[in-house]
Amino acid sequence: MSFKKKLKNYFTMDDEYEYEYAEEEQKEEIPQVQEKTAGSKNVVNLSSIQNTNSKVVLAEPRNYNEAQDIADNIVNRRAVIINLQRVDRQQAKRIVDFLSGTVYAVKGDIQKLGSETFLCTPDNVEVSGSISEMLYEQEDYDKGW
Repeated sequence: MSFKKKLKNYFTMDDEYEYEYAEEEQKEEIPQVQEKTAGSKNVVNLSSIQNTNSKVVLAEPRNYNEAQDIADNIVNRRAVIINLQRVDRQQAKRIVDFLSGTVYAVKGDIQKLGSETFLCTPDNVEVSGSISEMLYEQEDYDKGW
C-alpha cells in the first residue's frame, strides 16, 4: 500500500475494520409488590424482605451492665422480653431508660407487660392486643414505677 493511499484512507475515514455493536444486556428487574394501606401507597421490593424467621429473646439482667447486650438484640431486629425482678429499682429504671432510647432509635416500641416485665420490639415486629393495666396500676403505684 502506498503512502498516498494510506493518507487518503486516513482522511476519508475509510476504515478497514468492521465494528460490532454489542447490545447492552438488560438487567432483570425485580418484581415489586405494592402494599396498600389506608391513605398511603408504599412500594415494597421483594428482595428487601429479609428472612421471615423472627426471634424473641428472654432477658433477666442482674445489673445495668447487661443493658448493652439487650440493646444489641433489639438493634439486630429481635424482640426482647425483659424481666427486671432481679435488679434493684434504681438500676431497673436506668435499664428501662436506656432501652427506651434504643427502641426509639430503631423506630420500635416498648410495652409494659407486668409490674417488672417489659417487651421491646424493633420496627419489623408488630404487636397486637393489650394487657389490662387495671391489675398492675396498684402494684406500680406501690413500687413507684
